[in-house]
Amino acid sequence: MFSYVDPSIRQLLIDSHQLVDLDRSGREIRDAGTPFISLLGPVTIPRNIDGEEVPLEWYPFVRRVELTRVLKVAKDVNGGESDIFRTLLQTNMSVNSVFALPGFRDKSEPLVRIHSCCLTGDIFGSMRCDCGPQLEAALSMMKQEGGGAVVYMSGHEGRGIGLWAKAVTYLLQDDGQDTYEANVSLGLPEDPRDFSDAASVLRYLLNDRPIRLLSNNPQKREQLEDNGQVIAEAVSLVSGVNDHNIRYLRSKRRKGHKLPEDL
Repeated sequence: MFSYVDPSIRQLLIDSHQLVDLDRSGREIRDAGTPFISLLGPVTIPRNIDGEEVPLEWYPFVRRVELTRVLKVAKDVNGGESDIFRTLLQTNMSVNSVFALPGFRDKSEPLVRIHSCCLTGDIFGSMRCDCGPQLEAALSMMKQEGGGAVVYMSGHEGRGIGLWAKAVTYLLQDDGQDTYEANVSLGLPEDPRDFSDAASVLRYLLNDRPIRLLSNNPQKREQLEDNGQVIAEAVSLVSGVNDHNIRYLRSKRRKGHKLPEDL
């Protein structure tokens, strides 16, 4: 991604250690090696949590996509000028984020929430899911513990199917399908999300220390552990249950999410 950033700015960020390249195991690449992820930051983001201003540390990160690879593909496409493909690459680049509370990188087993992007719940306040309340509850728990981080996966809208398809599945759910059946009706996977990037970045930021994973989803734990991130324990996070999302939550419980039987 950073192939087309002004070289002087790129070098400035590298020299100040505000831009690092990581391999799949979360090790920093200084000279030789193939970068898997580029990590930027920290950028200070003040946020109000429980009535108190907290200076979050924001680390945006992306998978490395070299412009030369894109231009090679462009040779087979009429009119594939570099500027056009730069625009295409920037438009479709999924930028994920770590939002770390003060003390996160020093704690031995910090609370970590891997949070899939949910525009409808996180931003619009929809009550059809529990995503917005879970995000707020996670930040509150981390503040009380004196450290923690949310890894916000921006490409995971609708469990990875995108916002438009998610809107269609809502209409199918209104006609009686559950959230997983609706995905399949569109010819899409029930849950195609990939958490390997989160594991790589966490391993770098915490120097391979274990985390306590704030999640009800055993697949998150399995993927993180498969990619080398040690999980000391999984901590349940149940928040925002209401009449509009109860069927959705029961569907997730049937798929193995650790949710109370009395939902």
